[in-house]
Amino acid sequence: MTNPETETALAFADHDHAHCAGDTLARAEVVAAERGARLTPVRRRVLEILLEAHRAMGAYEVLDRLAAEGFGNQPPVAYRALEFLVEHGLAHRVRRLNAFAACMHPGQDHSPVFLICKSCDAVAEAPAEPVRAALAAAAGAVGFTVERATVEALGLCGACREGAAA
Repeated sequence: MTNPETETALAFADHDHAHCAGDTLARAEVVAAERGARLTPVRRRVLEILLEAHRAMGAYEVLDRLAAEGFGNQPPVAYRALEFLVEHGLAHRVRRLNAFAACMHPGQDHSPVFLICKSCDAVAEAPAEPVRAALAAAAGAVGFTVERATVEALGLCGACREGAAA
């Protein structure tokens, strides 16, 4: 199993993306099988579409791709597949973008911080433990208990930052 601590900025780094996507898809298939969940052809294809790039995609963008490939053009086709993937920890909902991104660590119990490049739309998962600990401490100081939090940071990845400086 991969370690989220060592792959924090994979979306922002040069890497063998075909291997990255293939490895993540293979792990997702194992996770689904272990949970007794069925990765139907449309669910699998939606995950493959999300894995094509390290970025979040809206449901209608996914639906357009599915329709072009003959999977149907009704919104429930995409929404049901995306809901299944999120429910089983194979994808994440990125609320700021009202979009979905493939989980790069399927099968691992984690709740990442999402780093979103506002220029190229790349999305990376970063370990959230330090952020969540600080949030819990701040909340606790005022007598509040955090039950659920989604942390999404908007900024520039290294490549876009360098491109803007040039």
